[in-house]
Amino acid sequence: MRSTFIFIFIMLVCTVNGQDYSRFIIVDQFGYPPSAKKIAILKNPLIGFDQDKSYSPGTTFAVVNATSHEKVFTGAPVSWKSGTTDQSSGDQVWHFDFSSLETTGQYYILDVENNLRSYTFQISPGIYNEILKHAVRTFFYQRVGFAKDEQFAGKAWADKASHVGTFQDKNCRLFNDKTNAAKERDVSGGWYDAGDYNKYTSWTSSYVIDMMLAYLERPKAWADDYNLPESGNGIPDLLDEAKWGMDHLLRLQFDDGSVISIVGEAHASPPSKATQASFYGPANTSATINAGAAMAIASTVYRGIGMDVYADTLLNAARKAWNWAEANPRVLFNNNDAAYGSQGLGAGQMETDDYGRLTSKLRLAAFLFEATGEEQFRAFFDANYRDVHMLQWNFAFPFESAQQNTLLYYAALDNATPSVEKQIKDVYRNAMLNGSENFPAYNSLKDPYRAHIKDYTWGSNSVKQLQGMMYWNLVDYQIEVSKNDEVYDAGLGYINSLHGVNPLNMVYLSNMYLYGADNGVNEFYHSWFTDGSALWDRVGESVYGPAPGFLTGGPNPSYDWDGCCPTGCGSVANNNKCNAENIAPPKGQPTQKSYKDFNTSWPLNSWSVTENSCGYQINYIRLLSKYVDLRYDCHGDENGSASIDICGRCVGGHTGLEAAADGENCPDENVGNPHLRDLLDIRIFPNPIANSLIIQLQEDHASVDLLDLNGRSLLKTCLERDNQFDVSFLSPGIYLLNIETDLGVYSQRLIKN
Repeated sequence: MRSTFIFIFIMLVCTVNGQDYSRFIIVDQFGYPPSAKKIAILKNPLIGFDQDKSYSPGTTFAVVNATSHEKVFTGAPVSWKSGTTDQSSGDQVWHFDFSSLETTGQYYILDVENNLRSYTFQISPGIYNEILKHAVRTFFYQRVGFAKDEQFAGKAWADKASHVGTFQDKNCRLFNDKTNAAKERDVSGGWYDAGDYNKYTSWTSSYVIDMMLAYLERPKAWADDYNLPESGNGIPDLLDEAKWGMDHLLRLQFDDGSVISIVGEAHASPPSKATQASFYGPANTSATINAGAAMAIASTVYRGIGMDVYADTLLNAARKAWNWAEANPRVLFNNNDAAYGSQGLGAGQMETDDYGRLTSKLRLAAFLFEATGEEQFRAFFDANYRDVHMLQWNFAFPFESAQQNTLLYYAALDNATPSVEKQIKDVYRNAMLNGSENFPAYNSLKDPYRAHIKDYTWGSNSVKQLQGMMYWNLVDYQIEVSKNDEVYDAGLGYINSLHGVNPLNMVYLSNMYLYGADNGVNEFYHSWFTDGSALWDRVGESVYGPAPGFLTGGPNPSYDWDGCCPTGCGSVANNNKCNAENIAPPKGQPTQKSYKDFNTSWPLNSWSVTENSCGYQINYIRLLSKYVDLRYDCHGDENGSASIDICGRCVGGHTGLEAAADGENCPDENVGNPHLRDLLDIRIFPNPIANSLIIQLQEDHASVDLLDLNGRSLLKTCLERDNQFDVSFLSPGIYLLNIETDLGVYSQRLIKN
């Protein structure tokens, strides 16, 4: 989707001032809550793939109202660590702090002296409400065995139910006893785990648990209007989605309480075209314990919203899981492992070690103690909690967030043993306030992009969200409530990092252009949105691209092509795949630049960088939920009735717009200032564009600036009332058209197929 060349034509005389976009002026592309700390990042790249470019910020920056072009705030940038080059990004960085601006509106940052600007963003108390909705909806697209009707999925991603054929999920057989009909099981439901379609019981359980925690931590953050089939039933849609996973776990449980370890699924694009048989793995201890923990905490949550019968079912299942695990403490099963004869059953390995089983059982005990009040569960917890690494090491870090949350959850229960509660909270408080990678790193601005993690690994975007939630634990579990404001700002930095505040100026969510992103994920490794798909591969090149809202793995400095490259992949054709595209980035870059927007499979193995995961997703959802405010609609009105329609427009309420009924024929004003469009009688067609673009308007003083998603100006000139431009040079993709007049700027996204 990148243009083969750039065509710039600038008229010498034009009465409207415009600015060029700079990818080096970086903001959260969606925006900020009014009370949030708001810091624009200015970068000069010195190390990495972009080091051939440079940027020297001016001395004066302004926040500009994107509609009126009024400068509403001005100030000077501050150099990060006196001009030191940050090794994690390879950048020299400045900060422009405009936190004091709290007025709802649409803005951009302007380097006044260099006449360069950022992408547009909003300040609004409900700015993340719609983003959260789409992040949760990704689980709907991942549902196994559920039809994605057009009403809910949109025409672009509608699909029949997958894995419902003969010998698939409804009558699935044991992987090593495939001819034995007596062992057929209904293992339907659940979610595709990531870019692969397999269902891993322990991981599914963790997603349900984290959904429960997200609800309990912020019960007022969750609406019932996410356009899911269950929407409008009086139950928050997050809990409806969790129930889809929970019902799957119940089907996996045998009468004796043990739980199936894994279901291996066939793959195809779209998922409904997967026709090969499904197979399940045997029960094991870790799956049983983790499923039991999900059942236990879910029983508490669903009982709390009046679903007592369902809660009783869940609690009974959790007890059975506990009893089986007590009698069978070390039943192991490795999927996709020659030693177990399970080659090809699933992909990722989910079996754990003795420590993993112990900490999972502690979690099950804590949740059962809350649900029942029975002494046996408290006694088990109190006898074993000291073996968790946080207590042994006096150290808290994101890779053991689940274990740390287990300790904190128990410590917050009314009947927890007081001495145990005190020890857990004291250790966590000290680890967060004094641990070098936690509050000291935040206070010293260790990461100039304000989202520090010590180690970037596979799934670094998820690790960042876990780190952000570690700060919030101080408030959510009443450990250090005096830090509320600092916790709010520290956690938000990790959200901002996924919304564009990173060295790539990239939103790490897929296809969010209708919802405020200007430069984001266009493709990622996924069996549905697979490389080469004419419909779903890449935004702007495929007809649709992937569905919106999926969080990708993130920068991974350990990325490499397959070990067979460049000459040992079995054939000349396979060897040629090694050089099918440039892999620097992600390879050979500073840590935070170790990312590329690609989904090429073997042997370039993009999955270690761009693959999604339900685990990544729920971590982001859980942290983002702390920054939504359902009292405000998308127009920024308290208790307002405006909402986002199928075209991504804020409609209804005080917007003056009506919802579109057809997503295939969205009105032109899906972004920008619709009132300005009407006032000037702007007509822009066709869209999608072909070889020519026609712009008509009732205005004598106007200019046009056509930009690609990298912020490069491709066509910049003054406008007359009737204009026709040759745009045959544009590659397929999404572009931003800005029409600037004396009355303001009208913006619209254009698509070229």
